[in-house]
Amino acid sequence: MELILIRHGETTWNKDGRVQGLSDIELSDVGLNQAQKLALSIQDINIKAVYSSPLKRAYQTAQIINKMHHAPIYLEPGLMEMDQGDFEGLSFQELKASNKDFLQRWIQDPAFVTMPNGESLAGLQKRAWSVVAEIIDKAENALIVSHSFTIAAILCKIQNISLSQFRKVCVGTASKSVVSFQNGSAMIDVLNDRTHLNMDGL
Repeated sequence: MELILIRHGETTWNKDGRVQGLSDIELSDVGLNQAQKLALSIQDINIKAVYSSPLKRAYQTAQIINKMHHAPIYLEPGLMEMDQGDFEGLSFQELKASNKDFLQRWIQDPAFVTMPNGESLAGLQKRAWSVVAEIIDKAENALIVSHSFTIAAILCKIQNISLSQFRKVCVGTASKSVVSFQNGSAMIDVLNDRTHLNMDGL
């Protein structure tokens, strides 16, 4: 089976460099265009089911892609982005100016640092993987539409690497990553592919 991991298209908060966790921000016009290009790039893949974070930016992306496949879409709260707590909505500049000590700890040990009044990568991975494990058990090609930290946490689990190394598997907006499963083993065939965004005509 193949598991295709999709990060949603761009939002205005992505463009403005704001911390975007559980805030329910819609795709921008750029993000909608990205989702269309992404849809075209995987239109020939046989997808049996789509699993999406219920946040609008992910669900909109899932709906656009699914116009090519007409598969059932399942909204899974476990696939939502990491709860950024007190940092939600801050610009990255504001975050750097007011939380230097926290950011230093985050750089040194991102695996178990918890966002103030929010979530840790470990907690995120636990809830997301409970969804992914059930999808894998069904042994059919599936699409997951989710978010940056969530996808990174899933890929760390698949590769059996520490969450402290999550930056190795970070993905950009409107990217696709493909994981194949065979005989009980998993392999990342494609990581953070965004070449479709260079397509003309949309």
